[in-house]
Amino acid sequence: MPDSHITPQMLDLVGLELRSATSFPITDSDIRRWAIAVYYPEPAPKLFWDAKHAAATVHGGIVAPEDFNPFAWLTQTEADEGVAARPTGAFVGPEQSLGLPAPATTAVINGGTEVEYGVRMRPGDVISSSTTLGGYKEREGRLGLMLFTTSVDTWTNQQGELVKTSLSTLIRY
Repeated sequence: MPDSHITPQMLDLVGLELRSATSFPITDSDIRRWAIAVYYPEPAPKLFWDAKHAAATVHGGIVAPEDFNPFAWLTQTEADEGVAARPTGAFVGPEQSLGLPAPATTAVINGGTEVEYGVRMRPGDVISSSTTLGGYKEREGRLGLMLFTTSVDTWTNQQGELVKTSLSTLIRY
């Protein structure tokens, strides 16, 4: 069993961008369809589809549910690169995406996500995402040394306002 999975080269990657993307402009139809899907079988709240009702709220118009994902379909970044679909297949860890070999672990599990929300997304917004490598921690577990890797995904709108920050944890052992 290794003393540590974390190498000095891995520590040099902390803070580097793993990926970035830009969405197409969000439409009221995108928001409406998302809300209908996530609230089903209950009706979606009017805030997400009724312009007259939404205009009378504190939001002053239609806004997206906070969990709305403008990157769920083809993104502007993918379209610009000529990518019609996202690749599927083997897991590629953050180290591999930045040019280092993966740590010598045999299992990968999702350790959870924490999200802090900023301004609401609205029709017409273009969202930019930048995901960076947040850091590493280790802990001994029943199955051996566990490597906890965090990534930080920051979304901003076209005005540079923070939409949300997600901190995701990957556990490998």
